[in-house]
Amino acid sequence: MSFLEQIEERPGAAELRAASYRVLGLKRGASCVDVACGAGYAVAELARKGLKVTGVDADPAAVEAARLRAPGAMFHVAHSADLPLEDESMDGYRALRLFHLLEDPVPTIAEAHRVLRPGGRIVVGGQDYGFLLIDSSDQDLTDVICLGLESRAVSPRATRTLRDVLLDAGFQDVEVSVHSQVVTEHQQMAPQLKAAAGAAVEKALITQQDADSWLGEQSRRGRRDRFLAVVPTLLVGARR
Repeated sequence: MSFLEQIEERPGAAELRAASYRVLGLKRGASCVDVACGAGYAVAELARKGLKVTGVDADPAAVEAARLRAPGAMFHVAHSADLPLEDESMDGYRALRLFHLLEDPVPTIAEAHRVLRPGGRIVVGGQDYGFLLIDSSDQDLTDVICLGLESRAVSPRATRTLRDVLLDAGFQDVEVSVHSQVVTEHQQMAPQLKAAAGAAVEKALITQQDADSWLGEQSRRGRRDRFLAVVPTLLVGARR
């Protein structure tokens, strides 16, 4: 599977997608755009619910994978701040796992406001890297390594700003919910742990010896069934 497909098939991913659909609350026949649609899992699921779905992603390869998963949907290769959609043409707007990649969420939210009809629903969100929890015997070192993970994203804490951004853009009835994924399988997060420790070394936050020691501890925790990570995702819903 591609990386995008692996993300959508992790434990808890289907439940998170379902939670985002509940926030939208769209009825059969409504139109919806899924921005940063990735491999098209949400597009396909929303289409099966009877919605008229358009998928948008800046990555042509992602759009090609999404077309195969949801052949009846409409797709565009486009940036989230420049959607090829008419004004007030959508009943729903969805964008998850996008905002940590953007330097500024404001143009994207302004574009969402433009394409939604009055009364239309929006749900945006994703992981806020500042909320990641990993158990360790050295929590101070763990916190520094998590900063290394944050350094790999353009805007690692962007999701916590989305309530303000939506209100400033004129959205109403803004609500925030948190959906946490509890991970007790070390292997499930081993690549992210290695990437975080490596980034912390690159940023001179820790030494390579610190990184190796911490990764070794996390691996031992996994073998002893003592590994624990909690990955919260924020969903922010509102009405146009």
